[in-house]
Amino acid sequence: MAEITAALVKELREKTGVGMMDCKKALGETSGDLEAAVDWLRKNGLAAAAKKAGRIASEGLIGLAVTESSAALVEVNSETDFVSRNKDFQNVVREVATLALSYSGDIDKLSASKYPGKSHSVEAEITQLVATIGENINVRRTTALSVETGVVGSYVHAATVPGLGRIGALVAIRSEGDKEALTQLAHQLAMHVAAASPQAVSTGDLDSNDVERERAILREQAEGSGKPPEIIDKMIEGRLRKFYEEVVLLNQTFVIDGETKISALIEETQKDLGSTVEIVGMRRFALGEGIERKQADFAAEVAAQLK
Repeated sequence: MAEITAALVKELREKTGVGMMDCKKALGETSGDLEAAVDWLRKNGLAAAAKKAGRIASEGLIGLAVTESSAALVEVNSETDFVSRNKDFQNVVREVATLALSYSGDIDKLSASKYPGKSHSVEAEITQLVATIGENINVRRTTALSVETGVVGSYVHAATVPGLGRIGALVAIRSEGDKEALTQLAHQLAMHVAAASPQAVSTGDLDSNDVERERAILREQAEGSGKPPEIIDKMIEGRLRKFYEEVVLLNQTFVIDGETKISALIEETQKDLGSTVEIVGMRRFALGEGIERKQADFAAEVAAQLK
């Protein structure tokens, strides 16, 4: 049996949002198996979330850089929200996002690349910014999408200034149709991705292990109803369809009109443009997701200073 460490309990709590004691119990029930503990919590109604959402727990900015056929996102974190309004910080995030267009999501290459107008690297520029602003700052992650024929749409939510905000989304569309119409569609789909946070473009893109885990959980829940096996099978398939509607982009309802399925929207666009339209990729960054925020206890800080 694996040792139930505080770090393991903390990791489970970050993945599920469930209280510390319940996380510890779940790990005890599953011999320290983290993924099995997630399932145990869900089966017992303690973790209703169907996907790993994470809690927004750090500050900074999501930066976006776009060309007609490519786009990149970066997340640059700081300790406080005040820094996101600092012009020097904003300029660095903007420059790093532009550089990220050339590195296809490789954070190591991005950090080691030459910072524009300087003789040193991005990493060294961040070090200088830390010294100037007085907070810990880091380039946490980056991602990018590109297409040879088509467009990449983008959207930044809660923008501090254009191209810099708290949520960023990209959608790549492959098509030979009218560029203006495709650009508008891709932008709307990026807005949808930012709002609905799908896990995959199609059901076939979902991890088969994740689907089987979901099916096993649904079966255990359905079997608790005491219904006949043939009814249980129908219950499972119905609930699995609902799961797909929640996590698969093409199965989701378009947030802009609240009625049309994304798959139907693509079919309608193909008819209008007289050309094949295919969503070939999507990306979504939410600022600080998956990092637990340190809660400030101001009373304790004052007491400590008095001592």
